[in-house]
Amino acid sequence: MSHTYQLQVYWERIMDRLFDQEDHQWLRKKVDGIEGRGQRLQRLTFNIHPYHRVAYENQTHIQYLLTISLLIKSGRYHFLEEGHYHGEARFVGEELMDHLVRTEMLEGNKVSKPLPVDVATYQDRERSRFTYNRREAVRYADRWWDSYNPAYRSFDVDCTNYVSQCIRAGGASIWGAPNRTKGWWYGSGNWSYSWTVAHALRWYLGGARKGLTATEVSSADQLSPGDIICYDFQGDGRFDHNTFVVRKDSNGMPLVNAHTSNSRHRYWAYEDSTAYTPDIQYKFYKIDG
Repeated sequence: MSHTYQLQVYWERIMDRLFDQEDHQWLRKKVDGIEGRGQRLQRLTFNIHPYHRVAYENQTHIQYLLTISLLIKSGRYHFLEEGHYHGEARFVGEELMDHLVRTEMLEGNKVSKPLPVDVATYQDRERSRFTYNRREAVRYADRWWDSYNPAYRSFDVDCTNYVSQCIRAGGASIWGAPNRTKGWWYGSGNWSYSWTVAHALRWYLGGARKGLTATEVSSADQLSPGDIICYDFQGDGRFDHNTFVVRKDSNGMPLVNAHTSNSRHRYWAYEDSTAYTPDIQYKFYKIDG
Protein backbone atom coordinates (compact mmCIF):
# COMPACT_ATOMS: atom_id res chain seq x y z
CA MET A 1 0.00 0.00 0.00
CA SER A 2 1.56 3.34 -1.04
CA HIS A 3 1.99 6.13 1.47
CA THR A 4 -0.06 8.48 -0.70
CA TYR A 5 -2.92 5.98 -0.68
CA GLN A 6 -2.67 5.72 3.11
CA LEU A 7 -2.96 9.52 3.39
CA GLN A 8 -6.01 9.39 1.13
CA VAL A 9 -7.63 6.76 3.35
CA TYR A 10 -6.68 8.72 6.46
CA TRP A 11 -8.48 11.84 5.21
CA GLU A 12 -11.49 9.86 4.03
CA ARG A 13 -11.88 8.64 7.62
CA ILE A 14 -11.58 12.20 8.93
CA MET A 15 -14.26 13.42 6.52
CA ASP A 16 -16.56 10.53 7.37
CA ARG A 17 -16.68 11.68 11.01
CA LEU A 18 -16.29 15.37 10.27
CA PHE A 19 -18.49 16.69 13.06
CA ASP A 20 -17.04 14.58 15.87
CA GLN A 21 -13.38 14.05 14.91
CA GLU A 22 -10.78 15.47 17.30
CA ASP A 23 -7.58 14.90 15.31
CA HIS A 24 -7.69 18.24 13.50
CA GLN A 25 -9.18 20.96 15.68
CA TRP A 26 -8.78 23.60 12.94
CA LEU A 27 -11.14 21.61 10.70
CA ARG A 28 -13.58 21.05 13.55
CA LYS A 29 -13.58 24.82 14.23
CA LYS A 30 -14.21 25.48 10.55
CA VAL A 31 -17.33 23.32 10.34
CA ASP A 32 -18.57 24.35 13.80
CA GLY A 33 -18.16 27.99 12.77
CA ILE A 34 -20.27 27.48 9.67
CA GLU A 35 -23.14 26.08 11.72
CA GLY A 36 -22.65 28.67 14.46
CA ARG A 37 -23.17 31.46 11.92
CA GLY A 38 -26.50 29.94 10.86
CA GLN A 39 -25.11 28.57 7.59
CA ARG A 40 -25.15 25.04 6.23
CA LEU A 41 -22.30 22.94 4.94
CA GLN A 42 -23.82 21.12 1.99
CA ARG A 43 -20.76 19.44 0.50
CA LEU A 44 -17.08 19.00 1.30
CA THR A 45 -14.51 17.54 -1.08
CA PHE A 46 -10.76 17.16 -0.72
CA ASN A 47 -7.65 16.14 -2.66
CA ILE A 48 -4.11 15.15 -1.65
CA HIS A 49 -1.16 16.51 -3.66
CA PRO A 50 2.25 15.20 -2.45
CA TYR A 51 5.10 17.49 -3.50
CA HIS A 52 8.14 16.37 -1.49
CA ARG A 53 9.32 12.97 -0.24
CA VAL A 54 12.38 12.04 1.79
CA ALA A 55 13.17 8.42 2.71
CA TYR A 56 16.00 7.09 4.88
CA GLU A 57 16.49 3.88 6.82
CA ASN A 58 12.93 2.78 7.66
CA GLN A 59 11.34 6.25 7.69
CA THR A 60 9.56 8.26 5.02
CA HIS A 61 8.63 11.93 5.32
CA ILE A 62 6.03 13.31 2.92
CA GLN A 63 4.97 16.92 2.46
CA TYR A 64 1.71 17.52 0.63
CA LEU A 65 -1.03 20.00 -0.10
CA LEU A 66 -4.47 19.25 1.28
CA THR A 67 -7.02 20.96 -0.97
CA ILE A 68 -10.47 21.41 0.56
CA SER A 69 -13.63 22.79 -1.09
CA LEU A 70 -16.74 23.54 0.97
CA LEU A 71 -20.10 24.36 -0.57
CA ILE A 72 -21.87 26.57 1.98
CA LYS A 73 -25.47 27.81 1.99
CA SER A 74 -25.69 31.30 3.46
CA GLY A 75 -29.24 32.63 3.52
CA ARG A 76 -30.69 32.31 0.03
CA TYR A 77 -27.29 32.00 -1.62
CA HIS A 78 -24.46 29.50 -1.93
CA PHE A 79 -20.75 30.15 -2.01
CA LEU A 80 -17.71 27.94 -2.37
CA GLU A 81 -14.88 28.22 0.14
CA GLU A 82 -11.62 26.78 -1.14
CA GLY A 83 -8.21 26.40 0.46
CA HIS A 84 -4.82 24.73 0.18
CA TYR A 85 -3.22 23.66 3.45
CA HIS A 86 0.25 22.24 4.05
CA GLY A 87 0.51 18.73 5.49
CA GLU A 88 3.51 16.78 6.75
CA ALA A 89 3.43 13.04 7.49
CA ARG A 90 6.04 10.65 8.88
CA PHE A 91 5.87 6.93 8.23
CA VAL A 92 7.91 4.21 9.89
CA GLY A 93 7.73 1.37 7.46
CA GLU A 94 4.11 1.34 6.40
CA GLU A 95 2.74 2.84 9.63
CA LEU A 96 1.71 6.51 9.82
CA MET A 97 3.36 7.79 12.99
CA ASP A 98 3.14 11.60 13.01
CA HIS A 99 0.89 13.96 11.13
CA LEU A 100 0.67 17.76 11.07
CA VAL A 101 -1.34 20.28 9.05
CA ARG A 102 -0.57 24.01 9.01
CA THR A 103 -3.26 26.25 7.60
CA GLU A 104 -0.93 29.28 7.77
CA MET A 105 2.77 29.67 7.02
CA LEU A 106 3.81 32.93 8.63
CA GLU A 107 6.70 35.18 7.76
CA GLY A 108 9.53 35.96 10.10
CA ASN A 109 8.91 39.67 10.47
CA LYS A 110 11.65 41.54 8.63
CA VAL A 111 10.34 44.85 9.91
CA SER A 112 9.64 44.83 13.65
CA LYS A 113 9.31 48.59 14.13
CA PRO A 114 6.89 51.07 12.57
CA LEU A 115 8.19 52.53 9.33
CA PRO A 116 8.60 56.29 9.18
CA VAL A 117 5.47 58.01 7.88
CA ASP A 118 5.90 60.98 5.58
CA VAL A 119 3.88 64.08 6.34
CA ALA A 120 2.19 65.00 3.08
CA THR A 121 1.41 68.53 2.05
CA TYR A 122 -1.99 69.49 0.68
CA GLN A 123 -0.45 69.57 -2.83
CA ASP A 124 0.96 66.05 -2.36
CA ARG A 125 -2.45 64.72 -1.41
CA GLU A 126 -4.11 66.42 -4.37
CA ARG A 127 -1.58 65.01 -6.86
CA SER A 128 -1.79 61.46 -5.51
CA ARG A 129 -5.56 61.08 -5.29
CA PHE A 130 -7.02 58.13 -7.14
CA THR A 131 -10.41 56.58 -7.75
CA TYR A 132 -10.42 53.09 -6.26
CA ASN A 133 -12.14 50.58 -8.53
CA ARG A 134 -13.26 47.94 -6.04
CA ARG A 135 -14.81 45.75 -8.72
CA GLU A 136 -11.51 45.48 -10.58
CA ALA A 137 -9.60 44.84 -7.35
CA VAL A 138 -11.96 41.99 -6.42
CA ARG A 139 -11.87 40.61 -9.95
CA TYR A 140 -8.09 40.48 -9.73
CA ALA A 141 -8.26 38.80 -6.31
CA ASP A 142 -10.52 36.04 -7.64
CA ARG A 143 -8.44 35.65 -10.82
CA TRP A 144 -5.14 35.11 -8.97
CA TRP A 145 -6.14 33.58 -5.60
CA ASP A 146 -4.78 30.16 -6.60
CA SER A 147 -1.97 31.18 -8.97
CA TYR A 148 0.68 33.85 -9.43
CA ASN A 149 0.72 36.75 -11.85
CA PRO A 150 4.01 36.48 -13.80
CA ALA A 151 4.18 40.28 -13.91
CA TYR A 152 5.18 40.18 -10.22
CA ARG A 153 7.68 38.18 -8.24
CA SER A 154 6.13 35.55 -5.95
CA PHE A 155 7.39 34.81 -2.44
CA ASP A 156 7.38 31.80 -0.11
CA VAL A 157 5.23 33.91 2.21
CA ASP A 158 3.12 35.76 -0.35
CA CYS A 159 0.09 37.10 1.53
CA THR A 160 1.04 40.79 1.54
CA ASN A 161 2.44 40.74 -1.99
CA TYR A 162 -0.91 39.33 -3.16
CA VAL A 163 -2.95 41.91 -1.22
CA SER A 164 -0.80 44.71 -2.64
CA GLN A 165 -1.36 43.45 -6.17
CA CYS A 166 -5.13 43.40 -5.60
CA ILE A 167 -5.13 47.01 -4.35
CA ARG A 168 -2.93 48.09 -7.24
CA ALA A 169 -5.33 46.41 -9.70
CA GLY A 170 -8.01 48.68 -8.26
CA GLY A 171 -6.00 51.74 -9.28
CA ALA A 172 -4.19 52.67 -6.04
CA SER A 173 -1.27 55.07 -6.53
CA ILE A 174 2.29 53.89 -5.89
CA TRP A 175 5.00 56.20 -4.56
CA GLY A 176 8.29 56.17 -2.64
CA ALA A 177 10.67 54.35 -5.04
CA PRO A 178 13.51 53.57 -4.82
CA ASN A 179 13.54 53.86 -0.99
CA ARG A 180 12.33 50.51 0.34
CA THR A 181 11.34 52.00 3.72
CA LYS A 182 9.25 54.75 2.14
CA GLY A 183 5.80 54.70 0.59
CA TRP A 184 4.16 51.73 -1.12
CA TRP A 185 5.50 50.65 -4.51
CA TYR A 186 6.67 47.89 -6.82
CA GLY A 187 8.81 48.28 -9.91
CA SER A 188 12.13 47.70 -11.71
CA GLY A 189 12.77 44.45 -9.86
CA ASN A 190 12.41 46.04 -6.44
CA TRP A 191 9.64 46.93 -3.99
CA SER A 192 8.91 48.64 -0.71
CA TYR A 193 8.72 46.69 2.54
CA SER A 194 5.08 47.77 2.75
CA TRP A 195 4.38 45.92 -0.52
CA THR A 196 5.55 42.52 0.76
CA VAL A 197 5.81 42.46 4.58
CA ALA A 198 2.65 42.06 6.67
CA HIS A 199 3.82 44.20 9.58
CA ALA A 200 5.06 46.95 7.25
CA LEU A 201 1.78 47.16 5.31
CA ARG A 202 -0.19 47.40 8.56
CA TRP A 203 1.93 50.38 9.69
CA TYR A 204 1.78 51.98 6.27
CA LEU A 205 -2.01 51.79 6.12
CA GLY A 206 -2.22 53.16 9.64
CA GLY A 207 -0.29 56.32 8.86
CA ALA A 208 -0.04 57.09 5.13
CA ARG A 209 -1.26 60.51 4.02
CA LYS A 210 -0.62 60.30 0.28
CA GLY A 211 -0.74 57.68 -2.46
CA LEU A 212 -2.47 54.59 -1.10
CA THR A 213 -4.32 55.66 2.06
CA ALA A 214 -6.87 53.92 4.24
CA THR A 215 -9.20 54.61 7.15
CA GLU A 216 -9.17 52.29 10.14
CA VAL A 217 -12.61 51.14 11.31
CA SER A 218 -13.54 49.35 14.50
CA SER A 219 -15.21 46.16 13.26
CA ALA A 220 -15.16 43.74 10.35
CA ASP A 221 -18.78 44.35 9.35
CA GLN A 222 -17.85 47.94 8.38
CA LEU A 223 -15.62 46.67 5.58
CA SER A 224 -16.58 46.27 1.92
CA PRO A 225 -15.16 44.16 -0.91
CA GLY A 226 -11.79 45.66 -1.74
CA ASP A 227 -10.77 46.37 1.87
CA ILE A 228 -7.99 44.86 4.02
CA ILE A 229 -7.75 42.90 7.28
CA CYS A 230 -4.45 42.61 9.17
CA TYR A 231 -3.80 39.80 11.68
CA ASP A 232 -1.55 39.65 14.74
CA PHE A 233 -2.08 36.02 15.73
CA GLN A 234 -0.01 36.17 18.93
CA GLY A 235 -1.28 39.57 20.06
CA ASP A 236 2.33 40.72 20.50
CA GLY A 237 2.08 43.83 18.32
CA ARG A 238 3.78 42.30 15.27
CA PHE A 239 1.35 41.59 12.45
CA ASP A 240 1.77 38.25 10.68
CA HIS A 241 -0.81 38.09 7.91
CA ASN A 242 -3.06 40.15 5.62
CA THR A 243 -6.19 39.21 3.70
CA PHE A 244 -8.32 40.87 1.03
CA VAL A 245 -12.11 41.20 1.37
CA VAL A 246 -13.92 39.88 -1.72
CA ARG A 247 -17.55 39.54 -0.62
CA LYS A 248 -19.86 39.46 2.41
CA ASP A 249 -21.99 36.62 3.69
CA SER A 250 -25.69 36.77 4.53
CA ASN A 251 -24.83 38.13 8.00
CA GLY A 252 -22.94 41.05 6.46
CA MET A 253 -19.54 39.69 7.51
CA PRO A 254 -16.49 39.63 5.21
CA LEU A 255 -15.24 36.65 3.25
CA VAL A 256 -11.60 36.97 2.26
CA ASN A 257 -9.02 35.71 -0.22
CA ALA A 258 -5.40 35.13 0.74
CA HIS A 259 -2.08 33.75 -0.45
CA THR A 260 0.63 31.54 1.06
CA SER A 261 -1.97 29.05 2.20
CA ASN A 262 -4.00 30.06 -0.83
CA SER A 263 -7.67 30.42 0.03
CA ARG A 264 -10.86 31.86 -1.41
CA HIS A 265 -14.07 33.01 0.31
CA ARG A 266 -12.74 32.12 3.77
CA TYR A 267 -14.49 33.57 6.82
CA TRP A 268 -12.54 36.62 7.93
CA ALA A 269 -11.90 35.79 11.63
CA TYR A 270 -9.47 32.88 10.97
CA GLU A 271 -10.57 31.09 14.14
CA ASP A 272 -10.09 27.91 12.10
CA SER A 273 -6.39 28.69 11.60
CA THR A 274 -3.65 26.59 13.14
CA ALA A 275 -1.96 29.94 13.90
CA TYR A 276 -4.96 31.26 15.84
CA THR A 277 -4.57 32.11 19.53
CA PRO A 278 -7.05 33.67 22.00
CA ASP A 279 -4.79 36.76 21.99
CA ILE A 280 -5.31 37.48 18.29
CA GLN A 281 -5.64 41.13 17.30
CA TYR A 282 -7.08 42.54 14.07
CA LYS A 283 -6.84 45.81 12.19
CA PHE A 284 -9.59 46.70 9.72
CA TYR A 285 -8.80 49.15 6.92
CA LYS A 286 -11.14 50.71 4.39
CA ILE A 287 -9.20 51.80 1.31
CA ASP A 288 -9.74 55.48 0.52
CA GLY A 289 -10.46 56.67 -2.98
